[in-house]
Amino acid sequence: MPIRTNRGRTAVYRRLWGFPLRSPRHLVGTLVFLAVVITALGVGLPKILGKPASAHPGATPPNSSAGPHTGVAAPVPSTETLPTRLSQPLVTPTSAAPSPEALNVAKQWATAWVRHPAGISNANWLNGMRGLTTDEYLPVMSTVDPANIPATKVTGDPTVTQSYSSSVKVVVPTDGPKLSITVVLTSAGWRVSDYDQAS
Repeated sequence: MPIRTNRGRTAVYRRLWGFPLRSPRHLVGTLVFLAVVITALGVGLPKILGKPASAHPGATPPNSSAGPHTGVAAPVPSTETLPTRLSQPLVTPTSAAPSPEALNVAKQWATAWVRHPAGISNANWLNGMRGLTTDEYLPVMSTVDPANIPATKVTGDPTVTQSYSSSVKVVVPTDGPKLSITVVLTSAGWRVSDYDQAS
């Protein structure tokens, strides 16, 4: 009975591992073969296991709700439902005689604006204008430091520069800069919605 050795098996393994290193042609051929095998496994295994193959790792599957399907155009909404479509043309405001109440509110507001004794807090200063100012503009006024106001008294009556049925813009003179005040008609009556120093 012949004695079996591992010499034959070792020789076969040595030939397999050594094959790619025998020549550059063998090496290129081995790399191409391995690339084909890896690609086939990458495509075939997911199909066998029942998972769809993904072109890129971590890519969103086609049935994901994360975004629209690639290559499928999103439906175009009807122009009737677009928010920018105007149901009727814009109405240009027409000039109107200034409301005496609006002028009175502007003068009262300016009088409260220039009233800032030394050491007054913003909250106390703002209380004088709270009932004359729109709710939207009060937060802006709360950032003003009364100590920086360069006027101490109103020196004349308001002069109308623009007047519409729901808003009036007036200039009120003070012993500092003139005030350009915008008064608007709200559900609570006429209120100041903006002011600036007039040139």
